Amino acid sequence: MNKELIAGLAWGGGIIAMALGLTLARKLGYVDGDTVKRVVIAMNGLMIAWYGNRMPKRFFPNELARKVSRLGGWCMTVSGLVYVALWAFAPIPVAVAVGSAVVLAGIAAPVAYCVSQRNRFRKVG
Repeated sequence: MNKELIAGLAWGGGIIAMALGLTLARKLGYVDGDTVKRVVIAMNGLMIAWYGNRMPKRFFPNELARKVSRLGGWCMTVSGLVYVALWAFAPIPVAVAVGSAVVLAGIAAPVAYCVSQRNRFRKVG
């Protein structure tokens, strides 16, 4: 099986196992519902950061593709870590709004870079 598929399945299984474990802990009275929500959603941010960290490590034969991959990797890693920090420390409404905006900005930055490079190469070529 492909290593990327195994990693994705491991992340998915880990998030499900964490959610089930925290649900049991909540039923036993060890944690409250907000903690369960914060931890499970923060796991998504860790997954975003992990995939962002892996992006630049893939091989691309084109230099421009490598630049986009590095930028995308940095943007996704940073936005994922900020998302985790928001879900760990900010009030839930702030974490939802700002966290979503941060992840969208982490996606939009490499897309904007690609569009700007495409327009630049159209003028040159």
